[in-house]
Amino acid sequence: MKKTSSKWVWMSVLLILTLALSACGIKKEPAPSAASGSVGETPKTEAVTGPLSGKRVALIMEFNTGTFSQQYVQGVKEEIAKFGGELTTFVADNDKAKMVSLLDSAINQKFDVILTDHGDSLLEPGVKKAVEQKIPVVVFDAAISVPGATVLSQDDQKMAELTLEQMKKDINGKGNIVKVWVAGFAPMERRQIAYGAFLKANPDIKEIASFGSAQNPALDTQAKMEAILKQYPKGEITAVWAAWDEFAKGAARAIQQAGRDEIKVYGIDMSDEDLQMIQDPNNPWTASAAVDPTDIGRVQVRYAYQKLNGDQTEDAVVLEPVYVQREALPDKQISTSELSEYVQGWGGSTQGIKDWMSAYGITAK
Repeated sequence: MKKTSSKWVWMSVLLILTLALSACGIKKEPAPSAASGSVGETPKTEAVTGPLSGKRVALIMEFNTGTFSQQYVQGVKEEIAKFGGELTTFVADNDKAKMVSLLDSAINQKFDVILTDHGDSLLEPGVKKAVEQKIPVVVFDAAISVPGATVLSQDDQKMAELTLEQMKKDINGKGNIVKVWVAGFAPMERRQIAYGAFLKANPDIKEIASFGSAQNPALDTQAKMEAILKQYPKGEITAVWAAWDEFAKGAARAIQQAGRDEIKVYGIDMSDEDLQMIQDPNNPWTASAAVDPTDIGRVQVRYAYQKLNGDQTEDAVVLEPVYVQREALPDKQISTSELSEYVQGWGGSTQGIKDWMSAYGITAK
């Protein structure tokens, strides 16, 4: 018995050593634990070579709700792939404290680049720490001011003004409107500034209801809009102004299902799903002001790689929006990738492109 036991012990030891040695040849992509909030990695493009290829990029998102976020992430992935980098995405599920923790984790894991999506000033200590450790940081849509970090934003006040002015024109400068909006997000706060000024300048346009939630925004908006429609019968609501495309989706669905075709919806932001709704002649959502979400992701990555290359970068980068309305679109269904054929200024942004990026296939032509 002792001889047999010894034999099994030695076989076990040999098996363990064999597995350990074979593991040394496995190339493992960086993958934080599930508790960290990681939602997957984009492997680096091995064919891309250059002094900046092979960099590890962390994208830390407050939320990834809706098709706008999906298309934004797609833009980030595409541009990182051109540089030959690898992306790890972390999502905080609308928990700002968790987002702070994820940022700290990315710093401790010594990522080469850190990108953030939304969040607020709670991120400032972490962003400062990253900058001090020479990690390039590019922030999107957060009110953060840290020397050395670049903050990317859409021109939110202009987007609000474009939609509000068109709404005013369509309703002849008077009527009762519903606002769907939520506090606590930098772009929402900027849009609210324009909205407040608009109401003050147009006393014949009155807000009769206001609501909004970042949790399940489309479904929550739809449920609350259904209740408001019951409270205000036909003729008592002229239009809905939604400060986010997820809000516009929910409001439009409630209005369409209720058969309240006298109410029009004006939104902000644009995705393929949004465009499909706007093109539908039976849908109350008629227009939106937006920046191509894939462009946002691409531009954010370009500025991050500028920093990696040692270029001087702006502290603030603003993306110009365009106005998209049903009347300018064709009868056939199109995607946002085709929108530039019908809306001047949509997509194909060259912001952030430098001559040296042509080595990675990125040019302004």
